[in-house]
Amino acid sequence: MGASKIKNMEEFAAKSGISRPTVSKYFNDPGSVRASTRERIEAALKKYDYRPNIYAMNQNRQLTKNIGVVVPYLADPFFAEIARTIERRCIAAGFWPTLFSSHGEQQLENDILDSLRRLKPAGVLLGPLGRASDRNEIEKFCRDVPTVLIDANIDGVGEAFVGLDNFHSIPLMVDYLCRTGEPPCFFEMPPLNPNANKRRDAYKQAMTDLGHEPQVIRVPGDTWDFEQIGFDGGLQVIDGQQNKTNTVLCSNDRLAIGFLAAAYERGIRVGHGKDCALRVAGHDDHPFSRFTCPSLTTVAQNYESISERSVETLLHLIRDGKRGGERIEILFEGKLVMRASA
Repeated sequence: MGASKIKNMEEFAAKSGISRPTVSKYFNDPGSVRASTRERIEAALKKYDYRPNIYAMNQNRQLTKNIGVVVPYLADPFFAEIARTIERRCIAAGFWPTLFSSHGEQQLENDILDSLRRLKPAGVLLGPLGRASDRNEIEKFCRDVPTVLIDANIDGVGEAFVGLDNFHSIPLMVDYLCRTGEPPCFFEMPPLNPNANKRRDAYKQAMTDLGHEPQVIRVPGDTWDFEQIGFDGGLQVIDGQQNKTNTVLCSNDRLAIGFLAAAYERGIRVGHGKDCALRVAGHDDHPFSRFTCPSLTTVAQNYESISERSVETLLHLIRDGKRGGERIEILFEGKLVMRASA
């Protein structure tokens, strides 16, 4: 352990008495070298306390092992869960994911794309801001780098989109609420990404198909602070008696969490019991939704399947090496999760 610090792979190869190509082969895939050679390399690693610069290795490859992962707002546990599952799948496939959050800011999203170009990633999984994105910048980036969009779809951009089928999940919830009580009004989230308007349109269509009049309630708000928007808007709705029904379908769970807090603030009991005055449902199966009071009825997105398919799709693009074909869209159905709130 008293040996001098090794600065690079060339020095390590010389010190350990193993050829540079063999050392490089080991770091790319330890199982690709003979067991006896692997033991010598690992003994030398321990002796010299050497760790290679993975990013430098990647930059010297024609095809790097870097994968960029970009989400619009990492403080949202929904995106944190998506990023977590994507990260695990990238690592299992032998790639090094680098995670970025654009925090709801267009300029930061553009800066992230510029940074990713310098990293020369093999591909990128991009959850764009959507309506707040600079479409021209994203289109230009996607022409340069194999890119699969997740969560928010921008029509015609990237090689593929993987996400939820809102026109299945929202009608699924509307049908359930209509069968079990009064038809719901729709408490709409700010249209920060394309999912907002798709869910509203899906609600209106589902209500019309069932012979009910849609009632959309839109409250002010243009930030990602959905819980606060749900709370403030919920107080407005309750105090102003804006809802013509005792059932409220929120366009995402974070809005619903805020709405539940507003109902509690006004002393309104939420649930489907005889002593309850209001039913509240959400969408997404946010990681906290099972722990609200009452627990939130919602539609679950399949985090595992969306993450797995998005990584599979990107890896296929990387390994196939063919780009510019027909863009594909892969949509997953939601699953109704019945809990105490509705």
